[in-house]
Amino acid sequence: MFIGFLFALKQAGLPVSLQEFLTLLGAVERNLAEFDVDHFYFLARATLVKDERHIDRFDRVFGEVFKGLERPAAEGEDPGDRLAELPEEWLRRLAERFLSEEEKAQVEALGGWDTLMETLRRRLAEQQGRHQGGSKWIGTAGTSPFGAYGYNPEGVRIGQDRSRHRRAVKVWDRREFRNFDDQIELGTRSMQLALRRLRRFARDGTAKELDLPGTIDGTARQGGWLDLHWRAERRNAINVLLFLDVGGSMDDHVQAVEELFSAARSAFKSLHAYYFHNCPYDGVWVDNRRRHTERVATLDLLHTHGPQTRAIFVGDAAMSPYEIAVPGGAVEEWNEEAGAVWLKRLADHFPRCVWLNPIRRDAWPYYRSIGMVAEILEGRMFPLSLDGIDHAVAALAR
Repeated sequence: MFIGFLFALKQAGLPVSLQEFLTLLGAVERNLAEFDVDHFYFLARATLVKDERHIDRFDRVFGEVFKGLERPAAEGEDPGDRLAELPEEWLRRLAERFLSEEEKAQVEALGGWDTLMETLRRRLAEQQGRHQGGSKWIGTAGTSPFGAYGYNPEGVRIGQDRSRHRRAVKVWDRREFRNFDDQIELGTRSMQLALRRLRRFARDGTAKELDLPGTIDGTARQGGWLDLHWRAERRNAINVLLFLDVGGSMDDHVQAVEELFSAARSAFKSLHAYYFHNCPYDGVWVDNRRRHTERVATLDLLHTHGPQTRAIFVGDAAMSPYEIAVPGGAVEEWNEEAGAVWLKRLADHFPRCVWLNPIRRDAWPYYRSIGMVAEILEGRMFPLSLDGIDHAVAALAR
């Protein structure tokens, strides 16, 4: 199994040496992992991963190789941080109900954000036991707006590991997203070349580069005496902020976004990448593993970067309209100001901004939220395709 783990890491492109692998085996032999899969994971990661950019790829390989090896929860152990403690048996999936399209059409929403939130408060106060297959209480496999593994046009998802119908307007659980890998091998070089058209070169800073034409000219004018001339290094003067939507429906577009991320990293020296979920609010983050504890205030970005900065938003903009229009509409937090307020604030401060959407343009009319975001950005939304990037770069270069 350990040899297979090494080969899987190599195949995934992680720079793991034989000496590091032998060090890991020696640590296991000395019982540093204590026959605990969690301890072994951290031991292997500390031994084999030398750059935090490779942690995500390591996690994926570890999950594939050691899938199913889990430490049973100790008695009385806290299963994790939850926004509210609901009895586990309420959310246990015993049987899953699959609705036909006709049955889904007959399920009605409660009728708005305020009604949904107020009804949830009442259900939490009134409910005393587990429910399954119903249309009212917090439970599973039914048509209730609250719970897991069911269906409702608008609801609060509670106790479900991932999205199924993408209808939730609020997510109760704390979810973990993974960073986009900026080292992925590009499928095409055209995306990289398209972004490079935005570069603007200038010479500033300390003169530390040899100016060969100036040196030759100066030496000739001195009658053969060596006259060295120096100049500042030629750098790309464009400053770019890259805002990446992550998690939820964006999981379908990870490969395309990673290709763009990798191309942008190589095209711009001054690139700052931040993550958000669905819509940018009062805070963004640079690492999805620490997104709940280490956030960057959006206002700080506005104070740090001037209007000449180019801002590129990447996301499918496929979300509940409440997330854009209503305070508190964010699926994972209670936002004091609506998403539209923050998006308009960013667009006004960075007049050279665009939104790249991985959803095909002909499907945009089917999403109300896409139209709302495009309107806020005054039409500067483009598809995440080579032609779309060309048009986006042209808009940013104006």
